[in-house]
Amino acid sequence: MAVRITDLCISCDACLDECPTEAIVDNDENPTGEDIYYVFADKCVECVGHHDTPACAEACPTEGCIVWDSPKTEGAVDGEPCIQD
Repeated sequence: MAVRITDLCISCDACLDECPTEAIVDNDENPTGEDIYYVFADKCVECVGHHDTPACAEACPTEGCIVWDSPKTEGAVDGEPCIQD
């Protein structure tokens, strides 16, 4: 289970401190080498047991930047934004 940060990311750091499992790293630590923030799927728990919705998506100022990636959360759709306004 995980979320994914898309190339809409503006690297504002809002999500980094919100992740309860420290699954998000900035572009300097992205293992793919891409210049974008990265979510380690094996560490991301979609905030289940921590928050009602993914805290990273709640904190993100960029609409649609954080999307579901093979979600386990009921009602979540792969590739759709985690938070929809």
